[in-house]
Amino acid sequence: MTTGSPAAGSVADRLLTAAAVRDSAERLLAIALADDLEDWTVDLTRLEATADLVAEVIRQRYPRLDVPVHSRWRHFVFNGHDLWANMAARAAWRTPEAAARAAFDLVITSVLLDAGAGVGWRFEDQATGLSAARSEGLALASLRWFESGALSADSAEPWRVDAAMLGRVDAVTLQRAFQSDAENPLLGLDGRAALLNRLSAALEARPELFARDDSPRPGGLYDVLRAQAVAGELPAAQILQTLLDAFGPIWEGRPQLQGVALGDCWPHPALTGNRPEDGYAALHKLSQWLAYSLIEPLETAGIRVRDVDGLTGLAEYRNGGLFIDMGVINAREPAKLTTTHRVADAFVVGWRSLTVALLDRLAPLIRSRLGIDAARFPLARVLEGGTWAAGRRTAREMRADGGPPFHISSDGTVF
Repeated sequence: MTTGSPAAGSVADRLLTAAAVRDSAERLLAIALADDLEDWTVDLTRLEATADLVAEVIRQRYPRLDVPVHSRWRHFVFNGHDLWANMAARAAWRTPEAAARAAFDLVITSVLLDAGAGVGWRFEDQATGLSAARSEGLALASLRWFESGALSADSAEPWRVDAAMLGRVDAVTLQRAFQSDAENPLLGLDGRAALLNRLSAALEARPELFARDDSPRPGGLYDVLRAQAVAGELPAAQILQTLLDAFGPIWEGRPQLQGVALGDCWPHPALTGNRPEDGYAALHKLSQWLAYSLIEPLETAGIRVRDVDGLTGLAEYRNGGLFIDMGVINAREPAKLTTTHRVADAFVVGWRSLTVALLDRLAPLIRSRLGIDAARFPLARVLEGGTWAAGRRTAREMRADGGPPFHISSDGTVF
C-alpha cells in the first residue's frame, strides 16, 4: 500500500482502516442483538443508565464542558501541572518542525508502551514526588525516560528517540527505567522490549517514512503526514491508515492475510462472508490511541486535523469494562468472567468489537444529556470526558483492585 493512498491495494489493506473497525463492530453488534452471538448478549435498555453515569462524570470533571481530545498527552498532566508543557517551555528546538518531531518521538514511544501495567506496579517520580500507576504511571515513566536522553543517539540533542537506541533496549533496560522489580512488578517487560526492538527495525527499513529530514526516528513520521496535508488539513482517518502501514511489521504473532500483517485484527467465528477479509474483526486499539495522540502536535505545528469522528472508540478494558459493569454487555456464561482468556479468543474479540459499536450508540445519548452537538463534542471528547473515566470508576466500585472485569493474558502490546 502506498502511504496515504486509499486502502484498496489488497484484500488485507481493506482491514487496515478505521472504517473496517466500525464495520466489523457493527456486524458483530447486529449478530448479538439477534441473540446469535455465542459468548455475549447485549441489553440496549441499559444504555440510558450508562449515558446518565458518563454525563455525570463529564460534568464533574469538566464543569464547563471544555473537554480535550482523548490522547496520551492527558496522562502527562498531574494535579493540573502539564509536565510535557513544562519540558517544552525549556526546549531550544530550532523550528516548529523540530518540535513536532520531538513530540512525535515521545508520544509514539509512550503509546507503544501503554499496555496494561498490572495492578501491582507504580512509578515514583523523584523530581515531583508523584506516585502513579497504570496508564498514568506508564506515561510518567516514559516521559522521564525520554527526558533523560537515554533514547537519543545525539548527546547534543537529548530529547529525541533514535532507531539505534531503540534497538538496544532489553527487559533489563525497561526494568530500570520503569522501576520494576519483584516487589513492584511491571507486566510484559520482555514483550515491551521486543516491541521497541521491532520498532527500531521498522524505522531503519523505511527511510521514506522515518528519515526524510533526519536519521531514522519515530518523529520522522511527522514529515510524512505534513506532506499528506492538503491546504493545511489532514483527515484523522488518514493518520491511522499511515500508522497501520508504517508500524504493521512491529506486531509479532498477529494474524496475516495474503502476507500482510494485520496488527490488532482477529478472526471471529461469527463473522462470515464471501470475501477473505469478512471473517476478521478489526480493532487497532493502540494504533487509534496513537492517531488521537498525534492530533495535538500536528495542530501545534499548524496542520488542522479534520473529521476526528472518522476514528472509532477504543476497544480496551476501561470502555469495555464500563459496558459489562453497567449491564449493557453480558456474558452468556458468567463463569467465563472468572477465568483468563487470550487476546485472540473469540470471547475477547467479541467483547472488544461490541465495545466499539456501543460507544457509537452511547455518544449521542451523552451529548443529548449535556446539551451539546457532535461538531463541538466529537467521540474523542466523549472518550476523554468520559467513558474511560466512568469505566475506571465502575471498576473501582465493583472490584477491589480496580482491574478489568475479567483476566486477559497479554504480552504487553494490546491492552
